[in-house]
Amino acid sequence: MTETPIIEFTDFTFQYFCQAEPTLHDINLKIFPGEKILIIGPSGSGKSTIGHCLNGLIPFYYKGETRGSLKIKDQETASQDIFSLSKIVGTVLQDSDGQFVGLSVGEDIAFAMENDCVPGTVMHERVERVSRMVDMDHFLASSPYELSGGQKQRTALAGVMIDEVDILLFDEPLANLDPATGKTAIEIIDDIHRSSGKTVIIIEHRLEDVLHRPVDRIILINEGRILADMDPHAMVSSDLLRQNGIREPLYVTAMKYAGIPVTPDLLPGHLDTLDIQKVAPRLETWFKEVKPIPPKQYEDTSLDLHGVTFSYDGITNVLENIQVNIHKGEMLAVVGRNGAGKSTLAKLLCGFIHEDTGTITFEGTSLSKQSIKERAEVIGYVMQNPNQMISKAMIFDEVALGCRLRGVPEEEIRPRVEKVLKVCGLLPFMTWPISALSYGQKKRVTIASILVLDPRVIILDEPTAGQDFRHYTDIMQFLREINRSGVTILLVTHDMHLMLEYTPRAVVLSDGKMVADARAADVLTNMKVISQANLKETSLYHLAQKAGLQDATSFVQHFIDHEGKVRA
Repeated sequence: MTETPIIEFTDFTFQYFCQAEPTLHDINLKIFPGEKILIIGPSGSGKSTIGHCLNGLIPFYYKGETRGSLKIKDQETASQDIFSLSKIVGTVLQDSDGQFVGLSVGEDIAFAMENDCVPGTVMHERVERVSRMVDMDHFLASSPYELSGGQKQRTALAGVMIDEVDILLFDEPLANLDPATGKTAIEIIDDIHRSSGKTVIIIEHRLEDVLHRPVDRIILINEGRILADMDPHAMVSSDLLRQNGIREPLYVTAMKYAGIPVTPDLLPGHLDTLDIQKVAPRLETWFKEVKPIPPKQYEDTSLDLHGVTFSYDGITNVLENIQVNIHKGEMLAVVGRNGAGKSTLAKLLCGFIHEDTGTITFEGTSLSKQSIKERAEVIGYVMQNPNQMISKAMIFDEVALGCRLRGVPEEEIRPRVEKVLKVCGLLPFMTWPISALSYGQKKRVTIASILVLDPRVIILDEPTAGQDFRHYTDIMQFLREINRSGVTILLVTHDMHLMLEYTPRAVVLSDGKMVADARAADVLTNMKVISQANLKETSLYHLAQKAGLQDATSFVQHFIDHEGKVRA
């Protein structure tokens, strides 16, 4: 590693013109060529603002006041322009759809070269080479919008790599990917880092998922300040993660529950490097001490799907013969790969589309002849993409909209809106315009707009996407409370942590078919189901295996039960 940094922040402060206080305070940070850096922090911590500074969106798009110095390749960014910086820093956005400009994968990858008037023969050769690097060479004629989440991520990556930039910046690359595809994305990023020697910067709060492959350093940011700059082993051994709203790896939490002091000498930053011989005896003792908790029993049915089949084109079934009984007051996870039919199932329940065959009943009454409006009286739906739900300019008006449409008196609306905004961590922003919010904050606005209506069933499509651990926990604890009051909750999710910790039961879809209906612990330790549905086995399972425990599935369930007690 050379002593000359490729990126150097010196006493760097930035304040958006629309804000009263700086978002970044006195940032001092050096990143060297070839390093792989992970930047973590809770929502609103300033980590994405650092990314905007690196790729030139600040100050050339987002305006504000800058003090101090930021140099990239020994050049002050303020003296350059966004085009020049784009030739050094390639950015893969959180929302891949917002990055596509071509009608096909090949056109999109070639876009930057077309702007530079690169000869056609050279362009074709480079597109072929880069697309092979990201395993998209067989999809060059496909539309980017018809790809899976993981394929979109690969295409966006190829589009920035085509310029042979020095720095690759990934802004929450895992936000919209299913577990196995997210795992593959981290592997792709790592493979490209090792083969190309490029500097890689990942902005993400899903720490355990990123640490599937090694990183050199972890930079922790909160309230616009760098709080720590550590290697992974030191970071996961500290209390900084929990103190700043970042979820530590589950296997680390399990070791702490077992009374094991987690210290850097155990090499706990990666499960592969963990000194298992030092921790296995304590894990086994902890596992044997606990008696299993019997699962909760339900009596009444809320939603019943019997033989439900649906096709968008009348040819290919997106859902086929779905049979599932959802109990009143249950919290259920619906999981599976991108394109498995999870969101289609939610749309059927809400009446946005109608089943071709089969029946759907709510508390014994058929929903087949009920309108969307009638179903909305009892079934609330929070969509995956918040931009598809938001219709008002201001946060308060958006959350209050449903109440106003239902004729709720204005004097009742304000306290209801304030209550849900407080739970969703948005009360300080109640009078803000929605355009000033991050993607994760917009997500919380849409959840609040449904919660304020007090539905009897709530379907949430990826409720934790873009949420840091603190807001994730606040939302899920609130959902658990309303669930205890009798509200049935369906969580369509890629978040295996959420499924393990909050939903005793999971329905697994793959290619439109239901391949499992079981406890979360059973699902995430069943390799056949995991492979079919593009899931990812929990690190707790691997920890139990490495420790030589005979029943890894029971160990996972034991962790879930213990976690519930700790949370209670």
